[in-house]
Amino acid sequence: MSTQQLPITGYLDRFSHRPGETFTAFVSMNTPGPYRARLARVLSGDPNPHGPGVRFEDLSSRFDAAFTGRRQEVRRGSYAIVDRGPTHAPDAARSWTVLARAGVVDSEQALLTQEADDAGVVLVLSANGASARIRWDGGHVAVATGTPVVAARWYRVWLAADPASGRVLIGQQPLDSIAPASAATHTNGLRLPTGGKVLLAAENPAAPTGHFTGKLEDPAILRGFVASWSDPGVTLGALAPNLLAGWDLSRGIDTQIITDIGPQACAGKLINSPTRAVVGMRWSGTEQCWRHAPSDYGAIHFHDDDLSDCGWRADFTWTVPDDLRSGAYALHLTCDAGEDWLPLYVLPKRQGPFAPIVFLASTFTYQAYANHERASIDDGYFERVAAWNAYPHNPNRHHTYGHSTYNKHRDGSGISFSTRYRPILTMRPGFLTFNDPRGSGMRHYPADLHLLAWLEAKGFDFDIVTDEDLDEESVALIAPYRAVLTGSHPEYHTTGTLDALSAYTKQGGRLGYLGGNGFYWRVTRNKATPHLIELRRAEGGIRTWAAEPGEYYHQTDGQLGGLWRRNRRPPQMLAGVGFSCQAAFEGTYYRRLPASREARFVWMFDGIEEDVLGDYGQSGGGAAGFELDRADPMLGTPDNAVILARSENPLPSFLTVPEELLANTTTINGEPVPDLARGEIVYFDTPSGGAVFSVGSITFCGSLWHNGFEGPISRLLENVVRRFSAV
Repeated sequence: MSTQQLPITGYLDRFSHRPGETFTAFVSMNTPGPYRARLARVLSGDPNPHGPGVRFEDLSSRFDAAFTGRRQEVRRGSYAIVDRGPTHAPDAARSWTVLARAGVVDSEQALLTQEADDAGVVLVLSANGASARIRWDGGHVAVATGTPVVAARWYRVWLAADPASGRVLIGQQPLDSIAPASAATHTNGLRLPTGGKVLLAAENPAAPTGHFTGKLEDPAILRGFVASWSDPGVTLGALAPNLLAGWDLSRGIDTQIITDIGPQACAGKLINSPTRAVVGMRWSGTEQCWRHAPSDYGAIHFHDDDLSDCGWRADFTWTVPDDLRSGAYALHLTCDAGEDWLPLYVLPKRQGPFAPIVFLASTFTYQAYANHERASIDDGYFERVAAWNAYPHNPNRHHTYGHSTYNKHRDGSGISFSTRYRPILTMRPGFLTFNDPRGSGMRHYPADLHLLAWLEAKGFDFDIVTDEDLDEESVALIAPYRAVLTGSHPEYHTTGTLDALSAYTKQGGRLGYLGGNGFYWRVTRNKATPHLIELRRAEGGIRTWAAEPGEYYHQTDGQLGGLWRRNRRPPQMLAGVGFSCQAAFEGTYYRRLPASREARFVWMFDGIEEDVLGDYGQSGGGAAGFELDRADPMLGTPDNAVILARSENPLPSFLTVPEELLANTTTINGEPVPDLARGEIVYFDTPSGGAVFSVGSITFCGSLWHNGFEGPISRLLENVVRRFSAV
């Protein structure tokens, strides 16, 4: 599994811009050389030979330029850097100390470093215990306890050095024991650093290495020689008389700044967004929210694979022409060794004109799944990719660009941040998620291109906006539209996006929820780092990892994370349906219910004689599959909502989601467990004259293609969209 970079790849300053605004492209080549960048409109992204194809409209007449590329490194690993460390006489005794809980101990990892031009200190932890290295002009010394440490256990680790006597001591002490392990040595000519830079969780300030994976708390540099600790858990406040510098990591939890409470105020900044709002060694358990007891949250969880920003230099810019229509586009990068696409969206001009329909691109969901490494990827997958000439690069083979919020760090903790300042391989036309025996196996960005291709084929005039735009501009962004359409899996939302969609439907807007498992997880953003989303997988929900007890509240806004359902905003309140069951990537069909034949719904089923809807499809072979949603009045489905069709014949892999279960046979709403393995198509009007149409299945849009864009699923959606977009 290679960490080698792609032949050519990159990312943009953001996913979307308006006409007159400028995209900035950040590009890296594995081997520097010439490359070209051309504009294309993305029409379809399904490489299945039995599907709509991967198709582009060549717009090189609007942008086509040659450049000389360079290799730009991806520097993963979080740490803190203090540019101005504390000063003290180089011949005065000092001690460096930190509380540490290593997540893994399989390699040497730096805990605390001070580096000046003429001297340096690094405090290290490994499976063999704590060690330290001191170097100065003309000499160096190393010392190690030689006593193994255990992962996931808190230790005080400290180094004491006295130039006057030449004595150097390294110590480690479990915080649940009064028995420290230590080792000492003597050296001549010892000198200690003064000023310079300080690093937490890494060494070598010029190009940080040796990244720590685990939690750090109360790092400090002290006057004098500390030979032992009678109280290994003593607080920074108690050490105040002897502090040269002491970083209280419980302060500024919602920032990327670390605060020094020592006399020289040596503040620092965090790099690559380690996780804050995590319980420290002093967590009492009396509070679950860090805002209520910040001293309980005095630790930062660093990881050697954290990545918040590749930090590449900009390579070129492209300004969106005033006359370019809103839509899905890509910058196509080509060089002798390969090619890549940088997807982007063009919004309409701020003042319009506006199309009747707007597609809401689920960019928060694309970002949450960005570079998802999956256990299901095997040789058969790559054989299909090659046979179909699909997008060739997969995160399982390219780890250098970081992974998704569905993956874990080396210590088993979940990845809670995802950045768009990196290449996102899963967000490419033609990318296959699964080796789907009954369809194409696409999800998220490429799967949503099924809907965009269908809109084009049916002649609908539509604009595109993104989750990020909606979060920033609220309901005013979508208010001009008669209809808002989601994609196949609008799973991740902020308070801002949910508020905007709710306000839109309450103001008479028409919402088409064309997916499944939508409006499910809560994510947050910070205005200082808008390229990042944060996720805490708190109690409930289908999860690939779970947040530790006491760590359910986001650091970005201090609010409870997890399911929107746990935040008293179930998806049924907005869309009429919510997540009910999950399966393998396979689908079945819907059967029309008697309500679908009532006079008031004749318009919706015009031209459809079939009772069975969608027993075919490019996604899992059926329109009702993988993840299904159902109506539930107990969770907020409006009283006037009508169930028009329901899935049938759930396959053996269809299982009720855990948040519905009280026991293995009992559900919260009292229905038998097997009966919840269903998806439902629901419609309801809003009091203000708006309407909501929800299909309750991730695989629905994959069934728009059938002998071209024909068949009952295509006809049903066409009838709805034409009514929704009419005056």
